[in-house]
Amino acid sequence: MSEVSTERVLVVPTELFHQIGHFQGFCDEVDRYFPQLLSPENTSYRPRNQVETDPGFKQLIPYVIFCHRDASGRQRVFQYTRGTGQGEGRLHRKHSVGIGGHISSTDADGDGCPYAEGMRRELDEEVAIETPYTDRQVGLINDDETEVGQVHLGVVHLFEVESPQVRPRETEIVDCGFRPVEDILADLNGFETWSQICMRAIFGHSR
Repeated sequence: MSEVSTERVLVVPTELFHQIGHFQGFCDEVDRYFPQLLSPENTSYRPRNQVETDPGFKQLIPYVIFCHRDASGRQRVFQYTRGTGQGEGRLHRKHSVGIGGHISSTDADGDGCPYAEGMRRELDEEVAIETPYTDRQVGLINDDETEVGQVHLGVVHLFEVESPQVRPRETEIVDCGFRPVEDILADLNGFETWSQICMRAIFGHSR
């Protein structure tokens, strides 16, 4: 069996999301949603191959954006292109500004918070962060207008790095590097929907 068919991932009922307050796009009210979404009575681990096509559940996905302000004060964001070997086939060859992935049942094996453990694991697998940084949650993404978005809910983390020293560990993260915010905003058509939503919501005022 494939890894995707056997993996069990963290989900919440879509009904819970609607009870807290449904939105389309980006929402910066992290404190309103996050505690309830991660409350143990609301979460479960279900087979990934089942929930990928079941809009009755939302898979919680940490979505980490790396940004850096250079010596001239110009803000830059880490971007890359998804190769064809990454797990989500519906996102292949799309540009992205987000690093992250599913929280697995194995992330609950330790003593820490499964969500935090899963985010740390995904980052360690995908990139090497060779610079000090600060991390803050800045919002959530929901996109019910796409097949992928209907079954996922993103939690957006902004990592502000002291220097642009973030490099890929996965061969499927290609054409990567820090790019000026205004250049990305002017060229969003090739980006996955979540990246488009985040760039406009977080950095749109930078244009």
